[in-house]
Amino acid sequence: RDIKFVMDVVVNHSSDEHQWFQESRSSRDNPYRDYYHWWPAENGKPPHRWSFFDAEGDAWQYDSLTNAYYLHYFAEKQPDLKWENPKVRQEVYDIMKFWADKGVDGFRLDAFQFVSKDTT
Repeated sequence: RDIKFVMDVVVNHSSDEHQWFQESRSSRDNPYRDYYHWWPAENGKPPHRWSFFDAEGDAWQYDSLTNAYYLHYFAEKQPDLKWENPKVRQEVYDIMKFWADKGVDGFRLDAFQFVSKDTT
C-alpha cells in the first residue's frame, strides 16, 4: 500500500501549559514574552476582540502574574502565538523540519488562517 502520513500541526496558538507560555508569563523581560500577544494593564483595557468560543466574551485574558492581558481568539487556555516575531516562525519551521526529517509526508496547518492579528 502507498499510505502517506500527514501530521496535524497547530500554528496559531499553544497551550497555556506549554513551556513557551509559562516562560512568557514568568516575567515581562523573559525572551519568550514576545512569542505571544501581551497588553500591559497599565495601558488600560486592550481593544475588545471577540473570542471564537465565547460570543459574550473578550479574546483578551488578564494575567495577574505580570499585570497584563494575553490574546486568545480560541479558548483562554490557548494563547495566540505572535507570528510577527521571526523567532516564532523559526521555531515552527524547526518543529516541522524535525518531523519531515523523520519521514512525515506532509502537514495540515490547523487554524493557519488566524495567525495574522490586529491588536491595535
